[in-house]
Amino acid sequence: MPSEDTIYALSSGRLPAAIAVVRISGSKARIGLETLTGKIPRARHATRAAVRDPASGEIIDEALVLWFPAPASETGEDIAEIHLHGGRAILTAVFQVLGKIEGFRPAEAGEFTRRALYNGKLDLAAVEGLGDLIAADTETQRRQALAQFRGALSNKVEVWRARLIEALAALEAAIDFVDEADVPDDLLTPAMAIARELSAEIKTALADAHRGERLREGFTVAIAGPPNVGKSTLLNRLARREVAIVSPSPGTTRDAIEVALDLAGIPVVLVDTAGVRETSDLVEVEGVRRALARADAADLVLWLAEASDPKPVSPPSSARRSITVRTKADLIDSETQRRLQKQGALMLSAHTGMGMDRLIGILAREAETLGGEPALVTHARQRHALGEAVERLESALAVFAPGREEVVAEELRLAARALGRITGRVDVEDVLDQIFKNFCIGK
Repeated sequence: MPSEDTIYALSSGRLPAAIAVVRISGSKARIGLETLTGKIPRARHATRAAVRDPASGEIIDEALVLWFPAPASETGEDIAEIHLHGGRAILTAVFQVLGKIEGFRPAEAGEFTRRALYNGKLDLAAVEGLGDLIAADTETQRRQALAQFRGALSNKVEVWRARLIEALAALEAAIDFVDEADVPDDLLTPAMAIARELSAEIKTALADAHRGERLREGFTVAIAGPPNVGKSTLLNRLARREVAIVSPSPGTTRDAIEVALDLAGIPVVLVDTAGVRETSDLVEVEGVRRALARADAADLVLWLAEASDPKPVSPPSSARRSITVRTKADLIDSETQRRLQKQGALMLSAHTGMGMDRLIGILAREAETLGGEPALVTHARQRHALGEAVERLESALAVFAPGREEVVAEELRLAARALGRITGRVDVEDVLDQIFKNFCIGK
């Protein structure tokens, strides 16, 4: 549970800046605001005020201040916001004043949001959506994160949980009031009908090829192939900057190099891997092993082979999906180019730019599989809880029989508990630190 301390932090960007927003939350937020400005403004109205050092009476800055009394605030506690000019000396002076007030301390990372969770302003799925929203780099990531923050999964889970509790209530009635005249004889069958429907609906939500998690992390494209086929050159061309070292010496790339791109609003992570070949160099052997592992895990493998190679090495069969690209096409004659193109080869020259537009178009179309409507499930934690709920529902259906109401009811209780963990109703203390570790101070 949150402490009784009143917390404060810079809630805007890095200084110096045009504006610096200091946020105060807690039972003594009023004291902090009065100490700095001598007054409490009208609730939820921006008011100009002189911010002073109470010890000397000296004006620190002219600011806009806002007051959000509990419970109608972001954290559910009293909140004060002070919009200062964004100078470091101004912020230091304000923090020195606040730090001297008894019961005040600087906020920890994510502590404002954590208090909002504990005070019922957000649920756990919405908190995860907020974290993703802050970290979003592309338009599709933003849309998905905002949908989660606004309750796309939470609302669905609460509907499922309410129906499950309805089924559970019917079973409890059958168990506890079996001799009552007004209790129907068969309550197990309709309860199992609800369990069957919920299991099917949750399975449908889970059958999305992990699209939500993949969108958060980015559509991964591994650039792989033998040494010296132009992998690093292609990476640099796609990134439009010198990311990887290009050298005619085999084995220059020893470890994977990642570059994040935005293709039509969809995040794409390009991974340049070590050249795949037989070698006795222990470091290069490890590089080849890692290259093949990254190719296996990637959403798409661009397998490079020189256009002049009459017997190119085939891509690994374990890759999810691969496209063979014939590189250095500018070094072969036009007749050979036409012949290879007729065979369906993707001809490319990262040096001249030949075939680059076509390749980028292919990457964009492949990445679009992560687009469309925002995914319902976006975190492994959510997927695991939903999977457990399905297991419990299926177990309840498997043991369904007259006289086994108590066993069925227990399975439904466990299913409801699993759903409750998604929104934070039960058993969430062990995951909170993991969720909040990447939040910034002041949020």
